[in-house]
Amino acid sequence: MDIQHLVDRLEELIDEGRHLFGTKYTMIDEERALEIIDQMRISIPEEIEKSVRILQQRERILSEAHEEAARIVQQHRYRAEQLIDEDARVQAAMARAESVKEQARQEAQRITAEADQYVLELLRGLENQLNRSAAEVRNGISLLQEPPLPRPQVSVAQPVHVPLPEAVEINGDYQDDL
Repeated sequence: MDIQHLVDRLEELIDEGRHLFGTKYTMIDEERALEIIDQMRISIPEEIEKSVRILQQRERILSEAHEEAARIVQQHRYRAEQLIDEDARVQAAMARAESVKEQARQEAQRITAEADQYVLELLRGLENQLNRSAAEVRNGISLLQEPPLPRPQVSVAQPVHVPLPEAVEINGDYQDDL
């Protein structure tokens, strides 16, 4: 039985008792009072046991809550450390990627400079060849544009001797006596 209910019953018993005029005393039914007190004696250990059980349950729940909180905190610490490690790895990878990109850019510049130099040398060689060919063409044109030497009238019966120049330029080289 609930102890609070028994206390309420005891209070009702006192309220129902007779007050002695001029005193602070009240007459109550002794048998009923003793019965309520007996019930209280029986109920108090039950209430105490119930309170102890509730306190133990409270302690168990608090202990489990503390353990769960500690576990959650540990998980979050571990996850935070993982994120920090992951962030460090990402930062290192980004730094490495930047380094690789810079090396690639420098290598590309070097290759481009070497290719430009090679093409420049080829173009200069081609220019020299073209200049020599143009000079040969100009020489050929000027030879062809010179007025022809007057030809002497030759009769068919006489042999004609035409002097040749000692050296003739052919393809930029001078050849002696054709």
